[in-house]
Amino acid sequence: MAKQANYDTTAKAFHWIIVALLVIQYPIGWLMPDIHRGMTPGNPMTWHVSIGSLILLLIAARFVWRLTHPVAPESSLSHWQLLAAGAMHWLLYSLVLLVTLSGWLFASAQGWAISWFFVWPMPMLTGEDRALVHAIDGWHQALEWALLIAIGLHVMAAVVHLFYYRDDVMQRMLPRVMGVVKK
Repeated sequence: MAKQANYDTTAKAFHWIIVALLVIQYPIGWLMPDIHRGMTPGNPMTWHVSIGSLILLLIAARFVWRLTHPVAPESSLSHWQLLAAGAMHWLLYSLVLLVTLSGWLFASAQGWAISWFFVWPMPMLTGEDRALVHAIDGWHQALEWALLIAIGLHVMAAVVHLFYYRDDVMQRMLPRVMGVVKK
């Protein structure tokens, strides 16, 4: 399969929808009350788990799309930049997958019944399991911080390409209306 020169509209839509959902997801997670034994999930938890599962579905779809619609690397990048960019993208995919699955597993092991966006029951990965809750306690938060740091590095790299290198790396993922006109 021939590689495209730039990301297509579908790849860009996946990227920016996931970004928007993460911008919503992080504050919900941080503002929720601490989880204690025997508590029942409230509306913030339902929103948090619902949005997290939607992010999981979108990241899986984006990954499949990327595999079936490959994009050629930016020709202006040096070898080390290509390796770093590839590693960063794999890290981001992995962390989003691990964060969403660990949250879903944690909610499942709590024995909670959560509806997906308040519409229908969400399938849980396991029944109530206090030993599993204890074993994975803290992993979700640690992975969230790792993801946030990776996102920060990813954004910093994009900004460096935009303002320091002044190459087309960032424009490849920007929606067409946001593209910067080069002089």
